[in-house]
Amino acid sequence: MRLTAVLLLSSACFAQRAATFETRPATALENDKIELLTLNKGGAFVSLVLKNDPEKTNPMWNPVALARMTKGPSRFGDSLGHFLCVDGFGPTSKEEQAAGLQGHGEAHRQPWTLIGQGRQGKLQQLTFQTRLPIVHEGLIRKLELVDGEQVVYVDSTLENELAFDRPINWAEHATIGYPFLSPGKTVVDASVGKCQTRPHQNMPPNRRLVSDVPFVYPSAPLRAGGQADLRQIPNPPDSMDHTGCIFDPARRLGFITAINLEKGLMLGYLVRREEYPWLQEWMNYPSNLALSRGLEFGTQPFDVSRRQTVEMGKLFDTPAYRWLPAKSKIGTRFLMFYTRVPAGFTQVDDVRQEGGQLIITDSKSQQTIRLAASLPL
Repeated sequence: MRLTAVLLLSSACFAQRAATFETRPATALENDKIELLTLNKGGAFVSLVLKNDPEKTNPMWNPVALARMTKGPSRFGDSLGHFLCVDGFGPTSKEEQAAGLQGHGEAHRQPWTLIGQGRQGKLQQLTFQTRLPIVHEGLIRKLELVDGEQVVYVDSTLENELAFDRPINWAEHATIGYPFLSPGKTVVDASVGKCQTRPHQNMPPNRRLVSDVPFVYPSAPLRAGGQADLRQIPNPPDSMDHTGCIFDPARRLGFITAINLEKGLMLGYLVRREEYPWLQEWMNYPSNLALSRGLEFGTQPFDVSRRQTVEMGKLFDTPAYRWLPAKSKIGTRFLMFYTRVPAGFTQVDDVRQEGGQLIITDSKSQQTIRLAASLPL
């Protein structure tokens, strides 16, 4: 069904509108519950706030603001918030670099054109389009928001313009940052089990985890001996590590959540495992509190080059890349939600969509959060 832009006359309705974030042009999608800002260049989700939050706490990573806080330069370029890594997740080969291809793919560096916007009843849609000129692929991303809901539905289509099958790398670089991400205040849960620490040939000094070792989340092996609880942020922070985990194969939908216990706020994602089998966690915890943690769900366990993922083939009997057939399209769909949590709600054991709701449970406190989620995943 094609939605067309309409003039919204009622004050109870919310239209898409132009906005800025850190001086960068953006597009706002909002309803009576939440507001999401998407950058017009690169398509990153850079701000997500609750309308009834007087502090307007944004869980998304903002390295520009962190650079101001630390009075130093930002070393992350165009990377902000939740950005899309396609086609590519990690560094490029020297040949790809010579051809102009940069790390983490082209999508987050290209201009995104708004090709559709509108409302039908309680449903709003924004549709963006961009082209990846070096790898010859086209991308369309549709955002959906329903009045009264705290859930954004994200539907993407990637098209191969070339006449041969190709292995592609795709990751949603969903990243939270300080102050939402704080030592002793933030916990992360996910429906993962089997994991592996990222392998290193020359171990960087600020890594606290053992290189290239399997483990079961959330207990990861420390170089100094013992185990780290990856749900927690080390206090004091002074490390940087990567882990790759498979979403539970017994579940069709995988979840990732982050709760700021002090503020009582939770950001979460629900993803289709056949499209996003892997969760890489980038745990960047410098001592200056410019903290960031990537909740990066995608097609591969680590952000490494295309060549390395193809050579890896599989890990834990799970493919490390996805095929994009010749002159064809593939798609993905996930949802993200943002909500308050009740006092005593300190962990997430399950997130499921059932009967038009998200049902989020904490077995420790025996509490359940129910959010309206009327569109199917």
